[in-house]
Amino acid sequence: TQVTFAANARVDTWVETGTEVTPYYDPMLAKVIVSGADRPAALAALRAALDETSISGIETNLAYLRAIAASDLLASGKVATTALKDFAFRPESIEVLSPGAQSSLQELPGRLHLWHVGVPPSGPMDARSFARANALVGNKETAVALEMTVNGPTLRFHTDADVAIAGAHMPATLDGVPVPHDAAFAVKAGQMLAVGAISGAGQRAYLAVRGAFAAPEVLGSRATFALGLFGGHATGTLKGGDVLHLNPPASRPALPETVTTEPAPLTRDWDIGVVYGPHGAPDFFQDADIADLFDATYEVHFNSARTGVRLMGPTPRWARTDGGEAGLHPSNLHDNAYAVGAIDFTGDMPIILGPDGPSLGGFVCPAVIARDEQWKMGQLKPGDKVRFRPLPRPQDPVAGPAVKSVPEAASAILAQRDDGPVRVVYRRQGDDNLLVEFGDMTLDIALRLRAHLLAAAVEEAKIPGLIDLTPGIRSLQLHYDGTQVSRGKLLGLLDEIERTLPAAEDVVVPSRIVHLPLSWNDEDAQLAMRKYQELVRPNAPWCPSNIEFIRRINGLENEQAVRDVVFDASYLVLGLGDVYLGAPVATPMDPRHRLVTTKYNPARTWTPENAVGIGGAYMCIYGMEGPGGYQLFGRTIQVWNTWRTTPVFKPGTPWLLRFFDQIRFFPVSHTELMEARAAFPHGAYPLRIEETQFSYADYAAELARNAGEINAFKAHQQAAFDAERAHWKEQGLDSFVADEGIAGGEEEAIPEGCFGVSANVPGNVWKVLVEENAEVAAGETIAIIESMKMEISITAHAAGRVRAVRMVPGRTVRTGDVVAVLEAMS
Repeated sequence: TQVTFAANARVDTWVETGTEVTPYYDPMLAKVIVSGADRPAALAALRAALDETSISGIETNLAYLRAIAASDLLASGKVATTALKDFAFRPESIEVLSPGAQSSLQELPGRLHLWHVGVPPSGPMDARSFARANALVGNKETAVALEMTVNGPTLRFHTDADVAIAGAHMPATLDGVPVPHDAAFAVKAGQMLAVGAISGAGQRAYLAVRGAFAAPEVLGSRATFALGLFGGHATGTLKGGDVLHLNPPASRPALPETVTTEPAPLTRDWDIGVVYGPHGAPDFFQDADIADLFDATYEVHFNSARTGVRLMGPTPRWARTDGGEAGLHPSNLHDNAYAVGAIDFTGDMPIILGPDGPSLGGFVCPAVIARDEQWKMGQLKPGDKVRFRPLPRPQDPVAGPAVKSVPEAASAILAQRDDGPVRVVYRRQGDDNLLVEFGDMTLDIALRLRAHLLAAAVEEAKIPGLIDLTPGIRSLQLHYDGTQVSRGKLLGLLDEIERTLPAAEDVVVPSRIVHLPLSWNDEDAQLAMRKYQELVRPNAPWCPSNIEFIRRINGLENEQAVRDVVFDASYLVLGLGDVYLGAPVATPMDPRHRLVTTKYNPARTWTPENAVGIGGAYMCIYGMEGPGGYQLFGRTIQVWNTWRTTPVFKPGTPWLLRFFDQIRFFPVSHTELMEARAAFPHGAYPLRIEETQFSYADYAAELARNAGEINAFKAHQQAAFDAERAHWKEQGLDSFVADEGIAGGEEEAIPEGCFGVSANVPGNVWKVLVEENAEVAAGETIAIIESMKMEISITAHAAGRVRAVRMVPGRTVRTGDVVAVLEAMS
């Protein structure tokens, strides 16, 4: 994950940052060669070269070589073939014997300044417990520490260390002897620390070591973004056999005598303070929906993770019948930037967006968890109860008379201006974000250009405290540090700047035509559809084929007509990071190519990397694996390249596309796409890119020339759209209530001489791997459960013959439910 060699040494190597070292290669990664006027000078040069060398992501003998180079043994020159037999070496490292369910290195405040291209902050999900663990061992509260979910790892220490575990109570033992929770304790080299499963409330605990874990910085932070495969240790969650390194002893602080912070109070019944907005009543929700949001008790769904916490609760009544061009469901809107902690209604089901959540999306968010309350997200466990408490809106008057403040009763909106070329609405989005919206809720490229112009002007103004500027389709989000600029001051500055912006007709922006290969109806996209139908919503109108659904809702004759439109279209990139890592949200420049669909309700839990789909009137290329809601029609090559610089991935900008690029697809087979995907990150797949520009005046003239055909197309499309909506209402498909499918009633008794194999977590049965009468060995996997965005194996604790299988794929199970009954084998 990081390779650095000394500039003043000769280095013979075959590795660089991003190289995958497989078992089939020679273990020799590099030779470092130096020279000097005499032996002492050469040794000094060698020590310096080794100190300047860094190889992260894979365990090497670098620390061992540094120790040898610094030893009297080498300096004396009396080195025999057996000299190292008695050489004492103690690495500053910790070996992972067992990784736990989901353990990762995190850092505060996480990865900032890349929200506009879909890079989330990551960092600890419970920042309060994370900071306390660090404080207990004297570290800065922001230092790299280990986040542990559900159950912890087993670690072998190769060095003396001071350790603390805070957060949810995970009972831990040191060489079998219990150690205290929420307090520092000493570990000696050679000892084994075993961290168990959570006992009681909470979902995550944090393990800090005095001096902190060492990890390379990737895109400005050491925090792990496991879905994006970067940050932390070796790009993701821990695995057995990993070796974690500690910072040098010289950097270790003294243990504190006292710690002023209090441990986080954990419960199974949560009260969480939220900030109302950005999307409230009456624009998006009815008043009764907002009352439900603050009065109802929600339950945490088992399919929750660092990306977001899914909740089960009342279905909104909604203020709109649909989202128009943004999608068929009233939760759909034209994509805008999200805030971490937002309550995001993906259809009728709310999800609290976590620190690994998406930056851009097309769903409404009626509230955002307050900054000081966001730690609670990290401790929400499946089955927990949650109530949201609206916090009073602080009085922070707008600086000057530029914009009109909105009264408290309509507090989803902070201020608005109606006397300019377009209406401007300023929405509050949590404690430290402002969402600026332009014009009506329609797809209008002139509004996107206005957001672009405002972002450029704000950047030029160099306003103190701005962290991120993230444009949406008709909006601009400003993430700011309230200690450097107040919300009222920022509102006033924004209004002054917005009034100086030129009209869209005067705007010309740089653009490129980017030609991308597309595997139509790719088999990996089909797998995502199939998995959704089996596990999430079997009767969804877009199942089993998204392409057939696209055809039907747009009134096209056949699936070939859908294919023709996709390959004829030129998609204008309006946003990046939907969903994640430079993923474009784009719309066809010609309205006759704008196929309109609804998004999944509820969202998919899994989408393959670089799947391509449509949601509303927008096309998206998924930047990585993860959740999603667009209707899929194929797959293409990578739009993000973390590790390598190539002709199209420039240094410091690992994203392929830019705002206002034009994407055009050409067809390839699945096999051809796989070959292209293997070559493209290495710069070995040539991409055709044409430099051009986008003139709004020319574009508007083209629309006017073809207005008749465009209007006819839209009328036909709207008729099909209305027919589909009427069909949904007739069939009861216009809203979705999750059928959890949990078996009720009494548990069937286990026959004598048999034993049950039970689920150890709540979740959905993804696969059952045994049949009746099959013989099963101890430790063999019986079934796979999908829970917390992970696939968890359910194994037999003893050998036996399968007497009965009690669960089928798609069934929801609770902790302790019997999946299969085995007859004990003597």
